[in-house]
Amino acid sequence: MSLILVIGDKTYSSWSLRAALALELAGAPYSELVIALNRADSQARIRLHSPTGKVPLLKTEDGPVWDTLAIAEYLAERFPEAHLWPRGQYARAVARSVCAEMHSGFVGLRTHLPMDLKRDQALDRIPDAAQADIQRICALWAECRTRFGQDGPFLFGHASLADAFFAPVAARLRSYQVALPDEAARYVATIYQWPAFQRWYQAAQEERLA
Repeated sequence: MSLILVIGDKTYSSWSLRAALALELAGAPYSELVIALNRADSQARIRLHSPTGKVPLLKTEDGPVWDTLAIAEYLAERFPEAHLWPRGQYARAVARSVCAEMHSGFVGLRTHLPMDLKRDQALDRIPDAAQADIQRICALWAECRTRFGQDGPFLFGHASLADAFFAPVAARLRSYQVALPDEAARYVATIYQWPAFQRWYQAAQEERLA
C-alpha cells in the first residue's frame, strides 16, 4: 500500500500543507485525497477516514497516523536518510521546540490571519495579539537563521520539518502583505522559491472552491 494523505482545501488548510511538505521532504511516493472543508457534509466525509474528524491524516500499510506533528515524526523515523530533522543533536532539539511552539501557539495569528493562498490584501489593522505573534515569529526565525542557517537559506540551513511547519506562516505574512524585517522577508521569499511549496501553491491557485 502506498501512502495516502487525506487533506483539506489547499487554499485554506495550513495543517494539510505542513504534512504534504513533510512527505515531500521524505521523498516518499504518495497520493492525495482532498476533502473540501466548510461544507455541509465535510465532517461526515472526513470521519470516514479520520477518528478525530480533522485533517490531515496519513494512511499507511500499518494503519492511520493523524495529527501533523505525529505524521512528521513518523516520516522522520521511516525515512532517516532524508534527514527531515536537522543534523546535530542540539539543532534537532531546537527544531522540535520551534515546531512544538508553532503546533500549540500563535493563536492570535491563526485567528486574525487565517491561511488563504488566494488572498493578496492587507488588513486595515493587525490586532495586537496577532502583531505580538508576528514579532515572536520574526525573532524566532532570526535566531534559527543566525545559529543554524549558515549552510543554506532555510531555518536550519537545509530544508527541514521546521520549514514545513512555518511555510503556512510565511504564506500568511505574504497574503496579508505584512511589513517584515529584512531577515524575515528573505525567509518568506525562500519558502515561495521552494519547489515543494510552489507545487502546492500553484494547485491552490487552480483549486475551484464552492
